Amino acid sequence: MNSKRKKIYEGKAKILYEGPEPGTLIQYFKDDATAFNAQKKAVLEGKGVVNNQISEFIMSRLNGIGVTNHFIKRLNLREQLIREVEIIPLEVVCRNIVAGSMSQRLGIEEGTPLPRSIIEFYYKKDELNDPMVTEEHITAFNWASTQELDDILAMTVRVNDYLSGLFSAVGITLVDFKIEFGRIWENDFSRVILADEISPDSCRLWDSSTGEKMDKDRFRRDLGNVIESYTEVARRLGIMKGMPTVIQGGLH
Repeated sequence: MNSKRKKIYEGKAKILYEGPEPGTLIQYFKDDATAFNAQKKAVLEGKGVVNNQISEFIMSRLNGIGVTNHFIKRLNLREQLIREVEIIPLEVVCRNIVAGSMSQRLGIEEGTPLPRSIIEFYYKKDELNDPMVTEEHITAFNWASTQELDDILAMTVRVNDYLSGLFSAVGITLVDFKIEFGRIWENDFSRVILADEISPDSCRLWDSSTGEKMDKDRFRRDLGNVIESYTEVARRLGIMKGMPTVIQGGLH
């Protein structure tokens, strides 16, 4: 299906192909699931389809409220047309509740609400296990300028506010999420926009009533029913209509 396209990049969960026009790419969502820096791997049939539609839904709405991102349109069940960006080598993590590595790092019980949202930066380098870095590191090594960091922080706060409300309205608690940013160039000037994806692969989502995990932690921690949980997130957001019936029932 993709043999005639020029592959630009392949990551753990997505492949980027050359787009139909200059400045565009095609983002293909794979069914591959990885955890612990790809030490744990599996293929979860249908994951790419669900993530594609959830990410489309969220990115479209973020564009609508002025959080500019790389999403242009969804092409089919697994592919999106996106703007080509120069990726900033940072993973930006916004935390509302203690979970995952923060719990392990600080010895605070998972599920403890934070007094305010905390934004952390991690250097995108698989061979170093994506180490946490500070704003000092980022500006000293010129990964991003002070102005770009200000823009990234402001956009992350807006994304957190919007997503918290969006998920809360359908009975889901946004525990934390990871996003990435990239530069687009207009003449000699660049600006930072949101890139990558927003899906249960990149967010911690807990059922507000039961506390049940509905995200990638189901794969990380061998809890089972990964696709069923991702599909339930999509169902609650009201975006199931475009999915094939085989996905609606969840896949094992």
